[in-house]
Amino acid sequence: MDGAASPTVSLFFTVDRAHISTMDSTKRDAVEELLQTYGETAAAATLPSRLAIEATCAELMSLMFPGFRSEALVSSEDLAGATRTRIRNLHARLKTEICRSLGKIPPDEATEAKAEEVLSVFLKELPLVRRVLWTDIDAAYEGDPAAKSYEEIILAYPALEAIAIYRMAHLLYDKVPLIPRIMTEWAHSRTGIDIHPGAQIGSHFFIDHGTGVVIGETTEIGTRVKLYHAVTLGARSFQKDQHGKIKKGGKRHPTVEDDVTIYPGSTILGGETVIGARSTIGGNVFLVQSVPPDSLVYYEEKQLRIVPKRKKRPATTRDEFRE
Repeated sequence: MDGAASPTVSLFFTVDRAHISTMDSTKRDAVEELLQTYGETAAAATLPSRLAIEATCAELMSLMFPGFRSEALVSSEDLAGATRTRIRNLHARLKTEICRSLGKIPPDEATEAKAEEVLSVFLKELPLVRRVLWTDIDAAYEGDPAAKSYEEIILAYPALEAIAIYRMAHLLYDKVPLIPRIMTEWAHSRTGIDIHPGAQIGSHFFIDHGTGVVIGETTEIGTRVKLYHAVTLGARSFQKDQHGKIKKGGKRHPTVEDDVTIYPGSTILGGETVIGARSTIGGNVFLVQSVPPDSLVYYEEKQLRIVPKRKKRPATTRDEFRE
Protein backbone atom coordinates (compact mmCIF):
# COMPACT_ATOMS: atom_id res chain seq x y z
CA MET A 1 0.00 0.00 0.00
CA ASP A 2 3.02 2.29 0.45
CA GLY A 3 3.14 5.02 -2.19
CA ALA A 4 -0.36 4.26 -3.52
CA ALA A 5 -3.27 6.63 -3.01
CA SER A 6 -6.16 5.26 -0.99
CA PRO A 7 -9.37 4.99 -3.09
CA THR A 8 -11.36 6.32 -0.14
CA VAL A 9 -9.13 9.38 0.20
CA SER A 10 -9.24 10.04 -3.56
CA LEU A 11 -13.03 9.88 -3.52
CA PHE A 12 -13.13 12.30 -0.59
CA PHE A 13 -11.00 14.87 -2.39
CA THR A 14 -13.07 14.48 -5.54
CA VAL A 15 -16.30 15.09 -3.63
CA ASP A 16 -14.74 17.96 -1.67
CA ARG A 17 -13.57 19.73 -4.84
CA ALA A 18 -17.02 19.37 -6.33
CA HIS A 19 -18.55 20.75 -3.14
CA ILE A 20 -16.18 23.72 -3.14
CA SER A 21 -16.92 24.38 -6.80
CA THR A 22 -20.65 24.41 -6.07
CA MET A 23 -20.15 26.75 -3.10
CA ASP A 24 -18.05 29.13 -5.19
CA SER A 25 -20.71 29.17 -7.88
CA THR A 26 -23.42 29.86 -5.31
CA LYS A 27 -21.41 32.71 -3.80
CA ARG A 28 -20.74 34.21 -7.21
CA ASP A 29 -24.45 34.04 -8.04
CA ALA A 30 -25.32 35.70 -4.71
CA VAL A 31 -22.78 38.47 -5.32
CA GLU A 32 -24.09 39.12 -8.82
CA GLU A 33 -27.70 39.21 -7.67
CA LEU A 34 -26.85 41.56 -4.79
CA LEU A 35 -24.90 43.85 -7.12
CA GLN A 36 -27.96 44.10 -9.35
CA THR A 37 -30.01 45.37 -6.40
CA TYR A 38 -27.35 47.89 -5.39
CA GLY A 39 -28.14 50.08 -8.38
CA GLU A 40 -31.19 51.30 -6.52
CA THR A 41 -29.12 52.45 -3.52
CA ALA A 42 -25.85 53.49 -5.12
CA ALA A 43 -26.23 56.91 -3.48
CA ALA A 44 -25.51 55.28 -0.10
CA ALA A 45 -21.83 55.96 -0.75
CA THR A 46 -22.55 59.67 -0.22
CA LEU A 47 -24.75 59.34 2.86
CA PRO A 48 -23.54 60.56 6.26
CA SER A 49 -21.97 57.94 8.50
CA ARG A 50 -24.10 56.84 11.44
CA LEU A 51 -20.98 55.98 13.41
CA ALA A 52 -19.54 59.46 12.83
CA ILE A 53 -22.81 61.14 13.85
CA GLU A 54 -23.07 58.98 16.98
CA ALA A 55 -19.52 59.94 17.91
CA THR A 56 -20.51 63.57 17.32
CA CYS A 57 -23.46 63.18 19.72
CA ALA A 58 -21.17 61.85 22.43
CA GLU A 59 -18.75 64.75 21.84
CA LEU A 60 -21.60 67.26 21.97
CA MET A 61 -22.75 65.89 25.32
CA SER A 62 -19.20 66.32 26.63
CA LEU A 63 -19.20 69.86 25.28
CA MET A 64 -22.49 70.67 27.03
CA PHE A 65 -21.44 69.04 30.32
CA PRO A 66 -17.62 68.99 30.49
CA GLY A 67 -16.23 66.59 33.04
CA PHE A 68 -19.56 64.77 33.38
CA ARG A 69 -19.53 62.71 30.20
CA SER A 70 -15.82 62.03 29.71
CA GLU A 71 -12.51 62.30 31.54
CA ALA A 72 -12.41 64.55 34.60
CA LEU A 73 -11.13 68.09 34.23
CA VAL A 74 -8.55 69.28 36.72
CA SER A 75 -8.35 73.03 36.09
CA SER A 76 -9.90 75.95 34.25
CA GLU A 77 -6.91 75.90 31.85
CA ASP A 78 -7.65 72.26 31.13
CA LEU A 79 -11.29 73.14 30.45
CA ALA A 80 -10.34 75.86 27.95
CA GLY A 81 -8.00 73.56 26.05
CA ALA A 82 -10.43 70.65 26.04
CA THR A 83 -13.22 72.91 24.75
CA ARG A 84 -11.10 74.25 21.89
CA THR A 85 -10.09 70.71 20.96
CA ARG A 86 -13.70 69.51 20.98
CA ILE A 87 -14.82 72.41 18.79
CA ARG A 88 -12.05 71.66 16.27
CA ASN A 89 -12.92 67.96 16.23
CA LEU A 90 -16.63 68.68 15.87
CA HIS A 91 -16.02 71.10 13.03
CA ALA A 92 -13.89 68.64 11.09
CA ARG A 93 -16.20 65.68 11.63
CA LEU A 94 -19.45 67.53 11.03
CA LYS A 95 -18.21 69.32 7.93
CA THR A 96 -17.53 65.99 6.23
CA GLU A 97 -20.89 64.55 7.27
CA ILE A 98 -22.80 67.68 6.22
CA CYS A 99 -21.15 67.52 2.80
CA ARG A 100 -22.19 63.87 2.60
CA SER A 101 -25.75 64.72 3.60
CA LEU A 102 -25.81 67.32 0.83
CA GLY A 103 -24.80 64.58 -1.61
CA LYS A 104 -21.37 65.86 -2.56
CA ILE A 105 -18.34 63.67 -1.83
CA PRO A 106 -15.80 64.90 -2.70
CA PRO A 107 -17.49 68.27 -2.14
CA ASP A 108 -17.42 71.09 -4.64
CA GLU A 109 -16.87 74.71 -3.60
CA ALA A 110 -20.58 75.45 -3.24
CA THR A 111 -21.13 72.42 -0.99
CA GLU A 112 -18.15 73.31 1.21
CA ALA A 113 -19.40 76.88 1.50
CA LYS A 114 -22.87 75.67 2.50
CA ALA A 115 -21.39 73.28 5.09
CA GLU A 116 -19.27 76.08 6.56
CA GLU A 117 -22.29 78.36 6.75
CA VAL A 118 -24.40 75.74 8.55
CA LEU A 119 -21.55 74.88 10.92
CA SER A 120 -20.84 78.50 11.76
CA VAL A 121 -24.44 79.12 12.83
CA PHE A 122 -24.64 75.79 14.66
CA LEU A 123 -21.51 76.36 16.75
CA LYS A 124 -22.50 79.95 17.59
CA GLU A 125 -25.87 78.76 18.90
CA LEU A 126 -24.46 76.07 21.21
CA PRO A 127 -23.95 78.48 24.17
CA LEU A 128 -27.65 79.40 24.01
CA VAL A 129 -28.58 75.71 23.92
CA ARG A 130 -26.51 75.15 27.05
CA ARG A 131 -28.30 77.99 28.85
CA VAL A 132 -31.68 76.51 27.92
CA LEU A 133 -30.52 73.07 29.09
CA TRP A 134 -29.83 74.53 32.52
CA THR A 135 -33.49 75.55 32.68
CA ASP A 136 -34.36 71.93 31.89
CA ILE A 137 -32.10 70.81 34.72
CA ASP A 138 -33.84 73.31 37.02
CA ALA A 139 -37.20 71.86 35.97
CA ALA A 140 -36.03 68.33 36.71
CA TYR A 141 -34.70 69.30 40.13
CA GLU A 142 -37.85 71.21 41.09
CA GLY A 143 -40.19 68.65 39.54
CA ASP A 144 -38.77 65.43 40.97
CA PRO A 145 -38.54 64.97 44.75
CA ALA A 146 -36.17 62.05 44.14
CA ALA A 147 -33.56 64.36 42.59
CA LYS A 148 -30.87 65.00 45.19
CA SER A 149 -28.61 67.29 43.13
CA TYR A 150 -28.01 68.84 39.73
CA GLU A 151 -25.05 66.50 39.34
CA GLU A 152 -27.34 63.48 39.67
CA ILE A 153 -29.62 64.84 36.94
CA ILE A 154 -26.72 65.45 34.54
CA LEU A 155 -25.14 62.07 35.19
CA ALA A 156 -28.13 59.79 35.54
CA TYR A 157 -31.34 61.22 34.07
CA PRO A 158 -32.05 59.84 30.58
CA ALA A 159 -34.50 62.65 29.81
CA LEU A 160 -31.73 65.25 29.97
CA GLU A 161 -29.70 63.37 27.37
CA ALA A 162 -32.71 63.01 25.07
CA ILE A 163 -33.66 66.68 25.45
CA ALA A 164 -30.06 67.89 24.99
CA ILE A 165 -29.57 65.94 21.77
CA TYR A 166 -33.00 67.06 20.54
CA ARG A 167 -32.16 70.73 21.17
CA MET A 168 -28.89 70.45 19.23
CA ALA A 169 -30.47 68.42 16.42
CA HIS A 170 -33.22 71.04 16.17
CA LEU A 171 -30.56 73.63 15.24
CA LEU A 172 -29.76 71.59 12.13
CA TYR A 173 -33.34 70.68 11.26
CA ASP A 174 -34.42 71.97 7.84
CA LYS A 175 -30.81 73.03 7.18
CA VAL A 176 -29.30 69.65 6.35
CA PRO A 177 -31.05 66.32 5.72
CA LEU A 178 -30.64 63.07 7.69
CA ILE A 179 -28.16 64.22 10.35
CA PRO A 180 -30.77 65.61 12.79
CA ARG A 181 -32.78 62.37 12.59
CA ILE A 182 -29.69 60.24 13.17
CA MET A 183 -28.87 62.36 16.22
CA THR A 184 -32.27 62.01 17.87
CA GLU A 185 -32.41 58.31 17.02
CA TRP A 186 -29.08 57.87 18.84
CA ALA A 187 -30.68 59.43 21.91
CA HIS A 188 -33.86 57.38 21.39
CA SER A 189 -31.93 54.11 21.31
CA ARG A 190 -30.13 55.03 24.55
CA THR A 191 -33.04 56.50 26.54
CA GLY A 192 -36.30 55.12 25.14
CA ILE A 193 -37.43 58.74 24.52
CA ASP A 194 -38.30 59.55 20.90
CA ILE A 195 -38.29 63.30 20.17
CA HIS A 196 -38.44 64.34 16.53
CA PRO A 197 -35.90 67.09 15.79
CA GLY A 198 -38.61 69.16 14.10
CA ALA A 199 -40.67 69.57 17.29
CA GLN A 200 -40.69 73.01 18.94
CA ILE A 201 -40.10 72.83 22.71
CA GLY A 202 -39.79 75.72 25.14
CA SER A 203 -37.56 76.08 28.17
CA HIS A 204 -37.88 74.37 31.58
CA PHE A 205 -38.92 71.09 29.95
CA PHE A 206 -38.93 67.93 32.06
CA ILE A 207 -39.74 64.30 31.25
CA ASP A 208 -39.99 62.22 34.42
CA HIS A 209 -38.76 58.62 33.97
CA GLY A 210 -39.25 59.02 30.23
CA THR A 211 -39.40 55.51 28.80
CA GLY A 212 -41.84 55.28 25.92
CA VAL A 213 -42.37 59.02 25.37
CA VAL A 214 -43.03 59.95 21.72
CA ILE A 215 -43.08 63.56 20.49
CA GLY A 216 -43.94 64.02 16.82
CA GLU A 217 -42.41 66.34 14.24
CA THR A 218 -44.94 69.19 14.33
CA THR A 219 -45.57 69.14 18.07
CA GLU A 220 -45.39 72.52 19.80
CA ILE A 221 -44.64 72.58 23.52
CA GLY A 222 -44.58 75.73 25.64
CA THR A 223 -42.50 76.50 28.73
CA ARG A 224 -42.53 74.65 32.06
CA VAL A 225 -44.21 71.55 30.61
CA LYS A 226 -43.82 68.22 32.42
CA LEU A 227 -44.42 64.82 30.83
CA TYR A 228 -44.32 61.40 32.42
CA HIS A 229 -43.37 58.09 30.82
CA ALA A 230 -45.36 56.54 27.96
CA VAL A 231 -46.90 59.85 26.85
CA THR A 232 -47.54 60.13 23.11
CA LEU A 233 -47.95 63.44 21.30
CA GLY A 234 -48.81 62.07 17.89
CA ALA A 235 -50.74 62.41 14.65
CA ARG A 236 -54.41 61.51 14.46
CA SER A 237 -54.64 60.79 10.74
CA PHE A 238 -52.78 61.42 7.51
CA GLN A 239 -54.11 63.19 4.46
CA LYS A 240 -53.62 61.31 1.19
CA ASP A 241 -53.29 62.53 -2.39
CA GLN A 242 -55.33 61.39 -5.40
CA HIS A 243 -53.08 58.36 -5.75
CA GLY A 244 -53.65 57.26 -2.16
CA LYS A 245 -50.17 58.24 -1.00
CA ILE A 246 -49.64 60.07 2.30
CA LYS A 247 -49.11 63.83 1.94
CA LYS A 248 -45.95 65.09 3.58
CA GLY A 249 -45.80 68.13 5.85
CA GLY A 250 -48.63 70.03 7.52
CA LYS A 251 -49.45 70.39 11.21
CA ARG A 252 -50.19 66.85 12.38
CA HIS A 253 -49.27 66.86 16.05
CA PRO A 254 -50.76 68.65 19.07
CA THR A 255 -49.89 71.93 20.71
CA VAL A 256 -49.22 71.90 24.47
CA GLU A 257 -49.28 75.33 26.07
CA ASP A 258 -47.33 76.61 29.10
CA ASP A 259 -47.36 74.95 32.54
CA VAL A 260 -49.10 71.75 31.43
CA THR A 261 -48.55 68.38 33.15
CA ILE A 262 -49.34 65.13 31.34
CA TYR A 263 -49.34 61.95 33.42
CA PRO A 264 -48.21 58.43 32.37
CA GLY A 265 -49.76 56.56 29.49
CA SER A 266 -51.72 59.45 28.01
CA THR A 267 -52.09 59.84 24.24
CA ILE A 268 -52.85 63.19 22.63
CA LEU A 269 -53.32 63.24 18.87
CA GLY A 270 -53.97 65.70 16.07
CA GLY A 271 -52.60 68.90 14.65
CA GLU A 272 -55.67 70.88 15.70
CA THR A 273 -55.60 69.59 19.29
CA VAL A 274 -54.51 72.23 21.78
CA ILE A 275 -53.93 71.57 25.48
CA GLY A 276 -54.62 74.88 27.20
CA ALA A 277 -52.16 76.45 29.60
CA ARG A 278 -51.95 75.23 33.21
CA SER A 279 -54.00 72.12 32.43
CA THR A 280 -53.36 68.68 33.90
CA ILE A 281 -53.98 65.53 31.87
CA GLY A 282 -54.44 62.45 34.04
CA GLY A 283 -52.97 59.02 33.41
CA ASN A 284 -54.08 56.85 30.47
CA VAL A 285 -56.23 59.58 28.91
CA PHE A 286 -56.88 59.42 25.15
CA LEU A 287 -57.47 62.86 23.63
CA VAL A 288 -58.28 63.95 20.08
CA GLN A 289 -59.91 67.26 21.01
CA SER A 290 -58.72 70.53 22.47
CA VAL A 291 -58.80 71.32 26.17
CA PRO A 292 -59.33 74.89 27.49
CA PRO A 293 -56.81 76.45 29.86
CA ASP A 294 -56.87 75.45 33.55
CA SER A 295 -58.55 72.09 32.85
CA LEU A 296 -58.23 68.81 34.71
CA VAL A 297 -58.80 65.85 32.39
CA TYR A 298 -59.28 62.34 33.77
CA TYR A 299 -61.48 59.29 33.51
CA GLU A 300 -64.06 58.52 36.19
CA GLU A 301 -62.68 55.42 37.85
CA LYS A 302 -64.76 52.40 38.67
CA GLN A 303 -65.28 51.91 42.38
CA LEU A 304 -62.25 50.30 43.94
CA ARG A 305 -62.91 47.39 46.30
CA ILE A 306 -60.47 45.85 48.76
CA VAL A 307 -61.73 42.66 50.43
CA PRO A 308 -60.11 39.83 52.41
CA LYS A 309 -58.98 36.83 50.39
CA ARG A 310 -61.14 33.75 50.72
CA LYS A 311 -59.56 31.04 52.76
CA LYS A 312 -58.67 28.11 50.56
CA ARG A 313 -60.91 25.09 51.24
CA PRO A 314 -59.10 21.82 52.07
CA ALA A 315 -59.07 19.42 49.13
CA THR A 316 -60.04 16.37 51.24
CA THR A 317 -61.30 15.54 54.74
CA ARG A 318 -57.84 14.30 55.57
CA ASP A 319 -56.39 17.72 54.59
CA GLU A 320 -58.92 19.36 56.89
CA PHE A 321 -57.39 17.62 59.93
CA ARG A 322 -53.92 18.76 58.94
CA GLU A 323 -54.76 22.45 59.39
